[in-house]
Amino acid sequence: MRSLLIAKREFFSTFDAPTGYVVLGMFPALAAVLFFLTGPYFALDEASMRPFFASMPWLLVMLAPAITMRLWAEERRSGTEELLLTYPFQLRDLVLGKFLGAWAVLALALVCTVGVPFTAAMMGDLDWGPVIGGYLSVMLLGGASLAIGLFLSSITDNQIVAYLLGAAVLLGFNLIGVAATAEAMPEGFARLFLMLDFGNHFHAITRGVLDLGHASFYLGIMVFFLTANGVVLERRRVR
Repeated sequence: MRSLLIAKREFFSTFDAPTGYVVLGMFPALAAVLFFLTGPYFALDEASMRPFFASMPWLLVMLAPAITMRLWAEERRSGTEELLLTYPFQLRDLVLGKFLGAWAVLALALVCTVGVPFTAAMMGDLDWGPVIGGYLSVMLLGGASLAIGLFLSSITDNQIVAYLLGAAVLLGFNLIGVAATAEAMPEGFARLFLMLDFGNHFHAITRGVLDLGHASFYLGIMVFFLTANGVVLERRRVR
């Protein structure tokens, strides 16, 4: 319950600054432009959302750090983190609350894109199974991306640094599968890199079939980085 109170606070505080409105405006606009204007939608000669979801991992590289960069960095810079840590909340409530608030912002940004599939449905016979699977996979990928961004925000007091670190790490997770295809890459490392590649798990879910293995991968990433976030805060509180 306490984590939900914090989540509510973080969700609404996102819109206390222009950044929140910019995120909600730019994300659906970029997604629609990439889908209809620069993507291969019309060349496919069918109502398919595959190009739309194919761009999501790269859009989240920009979006997720923008949502999370201030969550801990600004608290630390302004000195309110020390006050927050004195409240009668457990660290898991604070970390989970901020994460859920950020996840809610991402969900709202995705809701703003629902005009895209409805437009595609009016232009052809759209299969809604992959669409639902695609949105579910974006939420899972987004949750993992937000957990990483939240952790990186906790290790700095500069929002810009938190954003750049987040974008760089997420870009690495989306490109690590490319390294696995190198001829000189040992087979063991190649399998490891493919297992860690965000895109491989993401595109498997967008096919419309929920694979618990791929979903568990994203949930594992969330748990790992949220736990790391809690460890960082605990060490600072002890000091």
